[in-house]
Amino acid sequence: MEDYVSTGVFWFTLALINAGLAESKNRSRLNWFLISLLLGPVATLMIVVTEKPVGRVMR
Repeated sequence: MEDYVSTGVFWFTLALINAGLAESKNRSRLNWFLISLLLGPVATLMIVVTEKPVGRVMR
């Protein structure tokens, strides 16, 4: 049972980190948080590999 808790905490923490990474690349923090809850490390790779969008203004 404790394995499920530690895995869940890891997945949630990774989603928070990914949200911060996404914001630093001018992407939606909430969208990437939710994507990261589903995809985890794959979402991290997607955020890191993709470039910042050009000419986009965040509000």
